[in-house]
Amino acid sequence: QVQLVESGGDSVQTGGSLKLSCVASGYFYSPYGMGWFRQAPGKKREGVAAIDSDGNIAYADFVKGRFTVSQNNAKDILYLQMDNLKPEDTAMYYCAADLRMSAIQALTVMGYSELAGFGYMGQGTQVTVSS
Repeated sequence: QVQLVESGGDSVQTGGSLKLSCVASGYFYSPYGMGWFRQAPGKKREGVAAIDSDGNIAYADFVKGRFTVSQNNAKDILYLQMDNLKPEDTAMYYCAADLRMSAIQALTVMGYSELAGFGYMGQGTQVTVSS
């Protein structure tokens, strides 16, 4: 059973920074990609950032230049460094793993209403940005 546990969410003011972490545990070995997506109340899911099995990285346009995604060498921990946060970044942030596609495709897939069949997801960590 694969488990993904996100942490690092918090409440910050506009312009602040946070670093999210996602730890994969259980029987986990995946040479495939991982990523972050988010969902705010009443809004659709949005793919935020993804790393594929070749190490290619893709970001959603609305976070380019502000967010940085990275992995540890064992590829079982995923990070999301978020700088210059804005109120519109307020959402529950989720980690996804075992994404068997390119990083760009993963951004689209993580925006689907249901990730089942494409990969695993965690329970999320809340990020709140106040103005």
